[in-house]
Amino acid sequence: MALSLARGFGVLLLALALVQLPGSPFAQSDKPVVYVAPIEGIIDLGLAPFVRRAIDEAANAGAAALVLEVNTFGGRVDAAVQIRDALLDSKVKTIAFVNKRAISAGALISLAAEHIVMAGGSTIGAATPVQAGGGGAAQPVSEKTVSYVRKEFRATAESRKRPPLIAEAMVDADVAIRGVIAKGKLLTLTTDEALKHKVVDFRADTLEAALERLGIKDAELRRVSPNWAENVVRWLTHPVVSSLLVSIAMIGILIELRTPGFGIPGAAGLGSLGLFLWGHWLVQLAGWEELLLALGGIVLLMLELFVIPGFGIAGVLGILALAAALVLSMLGTGDTPQFIMATAARVVFALLFALLASLLLLRYLPRLPFGRQFVLQTGLDAAQGYASAPEHDHALLGKRGRTTSPLHPAGIVEIEGERVDVVSDGELIDAGELIEVVRVDGNRIVVRRTTPTTNSNEER
Repeated sequence: MALSLARGFGVLLLALALVQLPGSPFAQSDKPVVYVAPIEGIIDLGLAPFVRRAIDEAANAGAAALVLEVNTFGGRVDAAVQIRDALLDSKVKTIAFVNKRAISAGALISLAAEHIVMAGGSTIGAATPVQAGGGGAAQPVSEKTVSYVRKEFRATAESRKRPPLIAEAMVDADVAIRGVIAKGKLLTLTTDEALKHKVVDFRADTLEAALERLGIKDAELRRVSPNWAENVVRWLTHPVVSSLLVSIAMIGILIELRTPGFGIPGAAGLGSLGLFLWGHWLVQLAGWEELLLALGGIVLLMLELFVIPGFGIAGVLGILALAAALVLSMLGTGDTPQFIMATAARVVFALLFALLASLLLLRYLPRLPFGRQFVLQTGLDAAQGYASAPEHDHALLGKRGRTTSPLHPAGIVEIEGERVDVVSDGELIDAGELIEVVRVDGNRIVVRRTTPTTNSNEER
């Protein structure tokens, strides 16, 4: 027993010695670890979760610092504010290495870092908020919005002991600083100007040189990049993709409302709506309020589809609730009234497009070669193994009657005192309207809305 303990103790001492030997593969590295995350392209809401993850990974690894390599023309204000808050709350040292430009939202992110280093030939500033106008041109925003962004910049500069008035002048052209910027001009600083006015700590043309100046020599650089999930979220929240998802969702839901049962259109619509809300939930645009509003809209539409005959108040309220949830899910902190109106207009346009597309699909899809796969139209006679339509059904061609139930598109009509199961020719027909039998497809009697005529049987 004693011999076994002695051997075990000897193995432990040998392992400890191997760990301490220079050059040993088991030896721990004495190099400081620095995490590096890129801030490039458009600043969008999908970037905020990535930056928060980079901060957490650096802190959990005991890194000496997290470097943000900044080269951006800016982006969304609310996205920059989320990143700014994460940087101010960071437990690890943060460094903004501006290599080329930190414009607009990029300037706020840089100011929130503990240290700012600029490479030669770089710029920082020009952060006045704007909105997209007609033709994609930038348009000015309200004074309320400018005031909000200006104070965000000032508070950020004050928290990092940088000149607050310089930060305000980057946002508001009405801020004048003698010897720096005149009133009516927006402040953008070059590397040398930023050094002169103590906005940045120093100049360094490489990341290694910047770290060395900060006392972090021979650091092990661990580069962090967005993972697949973060890339998916950024893709789902892209304005073009968001609008497409909204259109697909509404087309599927509207088609489902106008056809019996539940099938592919409804599944595609609910799936697109789920992807839209999931992406905006992850970037903190959609909250419980938006999700509950969307769920309420879906419940009202389901009631309209399966419980309440016709299309009335429940259907209208359901569509309005869905539209409100979609609009609110696209809005963030600091959005201007003009942006809110533009977002609402995008949703309304998507609804109108979905309504038109659903009508066209319902009318023309059964007539297309690939569309016939979704409709039971065999075109076969009894000799080929299928029963032909009864002579009674063919006798109804051209006859008129009145609907006794809504056609969605299936329903019941009364023709010459007889109740007949029919389907409409791709349109919603309310109860009590006049119809005419236009064709018989297999065992389907197809009707179309018609206008009253004198001396007709249905009017007597």
